[in-house]
Amino acid sequence: MGQAPDERPAMPQEEAEITPPYRFQRQQRPGLEAEMEVRPRYLAPYYRGSGKLQGKVALITGGDSGIGRSVAVLYAREGADVAIVYLPEEERDAAETREAVEKEGRSCLLLPGDLCDPSFCADVVERTVAELGGLNILVSNAACLNSQNELTDLTAEDFDRVFKTNVYAYFHLVMAALPHLSHGDAVIATASEEALKGSEMMMDYAASKAAMVVFTKSIAPHLAGRGIRANVVSPGPTWTVLNVAGQRFPDDYLTDLGSSAPMGRVAQPEEVAPAYVHLASDADSSFTVGEVIAVTGGLTDTR
Repeated sequence: MGQAPDERPAMPQEEAEITPPYRFQRQQRPGLEAEMEVRPRYLAPYYRGSGKLQGKVALITGGDSGIGRSVAVLYAREGADVAIVYLPEEERDAAETREAVEKEGRSCLLLPGDLCDPSFCADVVERTVAELGGLNILVSNAACLNSQNELTDLTAEDFDRVFKTNVYAYFHLVMAALPHLSHGDAVIATASEEALKGSEMMMDYAASKAAMVVFTKSIAPHLAGRGIRANVVSPGPTWTVLNVAGQRFPDDYLTDLGSSAPMGRVAQPEEVAPAYVHLASDADSSFTVGEVIAVTGGLTDTR
C-alpha cells in the first residue's frame, strides 16, 4: 500500500518527497504499481478536503495507478463518488485505488476494459451514470507511452496504438459524456510537458499529448456555451509505473528522472493531483476555460 498519512515527517511537502537516484526495476507494459520497488506516493496526507466536490460524480480513466489514482483519492476526500477505468491486467492496482477511495467514505466503481474500443468508451460513461447517479467530471488521464532511441524505432503500429489510447479515446469519451454534463461540470485532460516542447525519446507520445491540448482548446468554447469547463493539466516528470514500463528508456534516465528540473526530482502523484481538484471545482475555477496548468517542477522552457 502507499504511505499512510501518519508516516510522513512534519516538514514542507516538497522536502518530504524522495529524490534521485531512484531505484527501479523494468516492467512489461502496461506495468503494475503494486510491483514497483519504490512506490509512488498518492495519499496526499498534507491535503485537507473541504467539500469542494460534495455530491459530484467523477469518471477517471487510468484511475488505477499514478496520477489518476491520487486524483481519485482527492476527489473522494472532497466528497465525490468516483468511477475508474483501467486495463483488465491492472486489476490489482484498481482494487487498491477502490480501497483508498472507500476509506475516504465514497463509492468507487471499477470499469475494466480497453479504451481503444469506441463502444467501451460509451459504455463506461453510461455505466457511471447508471450506477453512480450521474456524471459531473470527466478526467481523460489513461495513456499509452512508447519510448524510442531512434526515429527508426518508431513503428506505425505503436503510433496507431498511442493515438487511439491517448487522443481517440478522449474524443469518444467527451462525445459520450456530453449529454450528461451540465452547468458547473468539467472536462479535464492529462497532457505532458512533452506536449509543449516535443521529445526525442517519446515522439508519438508527445505528439498525442499535443493533440489533446489543442483538441481541448478547440472544444472549450463549445462546452463553455453549455456551462462546462474544459482544461488541461500538463505534468512534468512524475514517478509512475508508466515510466518503468517504457522499455527503451536508458537506465540513467530513470535513475535521475526529473533531476534537470529546478526542484531536482520527479513529482509524486499526490503533488500533481490538487491541480485536478482546482479544475474540477466550480468554486475554484469557474472562469478557467481552455487553459493548460503546467505542473513541472520549474521546467518552463518549452522550446
